Amino acid sequence: MQHLRAVPCSPLPGRLTEGPVWDDRRQELLWVDIPEGLVHRAALTDEQGRPDLGSVATLRFDRPVGAALPCASGALLAAAGTSFLHLEQDRPVTEAVELAAPALPEDGLPRRMNDAAVDPAGRLLAGTMAYDESPGAGALYRLDGEGLVTLVDSVTISNGLGWSPDGTLLYYADSPTGRVDVFAYDTVTGTLSDRRPFAVLDRGVPDGLTVDSEGRVWVAVWGGGEVLAFTPEGDLHARVDVPASHVTSCAFAGPDLDVLVITTATEGLDEDRRRAEPEAGRLFACRPGARGLPTPPYADR
Repeated sequence: MQHLRAVPCSPLPGRLTEGPVWDDRRQELLWVDIPEGLVHRAALTDEQGRPDLGSVATLRFDRPVGAALPCASGALLAAAGTSFLHLEQDRPVTEAVELAAPALPEDGLPRRMNDAAVDPAGRLLAGTMAYDESPGAGALYRLDGEGLVTLVDSVTISNGLGWSPDGTLLYYADSPTGRVDVFAYDTVTGTLSDRRPFAVLDRGVPDGLTVDSEGRVWVAVWGGGEVLAFTPEGDLHARVDVPASHVTSCAFAGPDLDVLVITTATEGLDEDRRRAEPEAGRLFACRPGARGLPTPPYADR
C-alpha cells in the first residue's frame, strides 16, 4: 500500500473549502467555500517539483455555494442555496440565472445544496442536506436538458460523486453511513440501480471523492485527516496523510491530471483543535503516481 503526504498550497485558508474540479478549458482549478458563498479559481504551478496553486479570481454569491462546475458553453453552473444557477462567462454574479430548484418538503427545515458532479454525458448530479444534518432530510437530484428529477431520497448528507472510467458505475457517499456505496449507472438515461456497499471506513466519515484513470476511488475522510484510495474491488490502495482533521474533497488537476488537490475545513474545530492544526482550511496537493479522468462540462448547449 502506498503511504503519501500532502503539502499545503498558497491560497489562504477557508472555512469549509470543498468541491475542487479541474477546468480543462481554462487550465484552472475551481473550488468553493460553502458557507461564505465563494467560488475560487487558481492556476496550477510547479516550483522545483512541488505543485502549488496561484489564485486567479474569486466570485462571491449571496448564498452558500455547495459546488461550482464548468459548462460546455464556458459558463459556470453553481449549486447555490437550494437552486442551480447559471452564470455566463466573465459576467457579474448578480446576472446569474436560476435554471431549476427542487421542490422541498414544507417541514420548516432549512436546507442547502452540497456536493455535485457532472456525468460523462454532461448531466449534473447534486445533493442536498439540512443545515442541522437531520437524518433523511436530503436527496440526490439529476439536472439535464429534460429538467430536474430526484434519484435518491431520504439522504442525510449527500456527498462524494464519481464515475468509473467507462461511466457504468457511480460511487456515492451519504456521509453519516460511514461508507461509500456504488450504483449501476445507465449512461444513456442517467438512472441508478443495484445500490450496494463499496468501502466502509474504520474512522471518520466519507466526504468528497474522485476516481482515477485506473478506476481507483480516492475518498476524503472528514475527521480522519487523510484521503484513502480503494481499488475497483474495494481494497485499500493508498493513504494520503493531510495535516488537517476535516478533509472535505479531492480532485486530480493539471494538464496531465497527475496532481491530487485536496480541500479541508476549519468548520467544526474548537479553538484547541484550530491551534493544533494551523493549516486547517487550506488546500493541499501531492503527486500520487496516478492520473485522473477528464472533467466533463455540464451540457448547457
